[in-house]
Amino acid sequence: MNNEMTQEEGLYLRQTLFDKAKRVVVKVGSAILTTESGINQDVVNNLAKEIAFLRNTGREVILVSSGAVAAGKKKLHFKDESDISIKQKQALAAIGQSQLMHDYDEAFGKYGYTIAQILLTHSDLSHRTRYLNVRNTILTLFKFGVIPIINENDTVSTEELKFSDNDNLGALLANLIEADMFICLTDVDALYDSNPLTSPDAKPIYTVSEVDDSIISMAGEGKSVLGTGGMQSKINAAQMVAAGGGSSFIGPGKRENILEHLFSGEMIGTFFLPKKEKMQSRKRWIAYVLKPKGRIILDKGACTAIIDNGRSLLPSGIIAVEGDFNKGDSVRCVTSEGLPVAVGLTNFNHQKIAEIKGMRTEEIRQLLGYKETEEVIHRDNMVVL
Repeated sequence: MNNEMTQEEGLYLRQTLFDKAKRVVVKVGSAILTTESGINQDVVNNLAKEIAFLRNTGREVILVSSGAVAAGKKKLHFKDESDISIKQKQALAAIGQSQLMHDYDEAFGKYGYTIAQILLTHSDLSHRTRYLNVRNTILTLFKFGVIPIINENDTVSTEELKFSDNDNLGALLANLIEADMFICLTDVDALYDSNPLTSPDAKPIYTVSEVDDSIISMAGEGKSVLGTGGMQSKINAAQMVAAGGGSSFIGPGKRENILEHLFSGEMIGTFFLPKKEKMQSRKRWIAYVLKPKGRIILDKGACTAIIDNGRSLLPSGIIAVEGDFNKGDSVRCVTSEGLPVAVGLTNFNHQKIAEIKGMRTEEIRQLLGYKETEEVIHRDNMVVL
């Protein structure tokens, strides 16, 4: 446990947040949902039972589920090849998605619940209007008493449209609907202070009050054989949810009655506490949803003005610009050494910034013959990293 929190304090905070959680996102990955031969029906049935348990307590629940490609492989008796092409994966997802939803529909139907399918690409969330439309659809489904089951639309997703993994997608959705809790069910018991496979003295971390360098170093670089996201991606997801005022849990997804155990106060898995200061919704969208299309390198004065003084980015503090981007795109601001400073929406394209970098307001007006705005990135459209 980090930040000098006692186990008793951690247990109290965990239970308090579990009791207060009214809106929950549950993410289940391929590592526990699938086997080499396809979907694990026992896991699907247990998930339905557990989520029905949460719904019966009056909570609103989203399920973020992988598994379409695995279901497609099973239906076609497709040989599991390591060099499967993108086209083959997309086709298998198209075949398997209907089977996956059929399995979920039958499983949830046993408990009297209706499900709804939502398939998303990154572009559905990177456009602000579509982002809000997704939110409105989910909230309406809650009003209908329906359980949304969400997955990445693998049939059309290419590299620029992907979420990277469903840990990221689940965290984005948790922030989108302002969920109280993000539960990541995976094939590991918890986050450990060292690698339990190589260190017999490894101890589980039950409560994390803040994701800092020490917590990130514990994650390592390991990935599951069947999954796309390792422990690092899960910690990044927890950090993202914490910024939105939510808490997160990482723990064993194959354990029977896992959610009942969690909400009854059993100390299993790793629990991440929310940040005390909640980031505004629009700034969360800028910081976590949008993919930066370029970089702006800043001098020391500009870095200090942004980080310590809460100022906007002016042309005078810019050393160089990298990438091709347009006005309104997301760009990352870095130090001359490449360290992250901030991310935000630019008021100029890359060509214009290259022209005015290092200049003061009067010089810009003389060069261009006009001055659209003084700030390259306004503070209201910027998130300090």
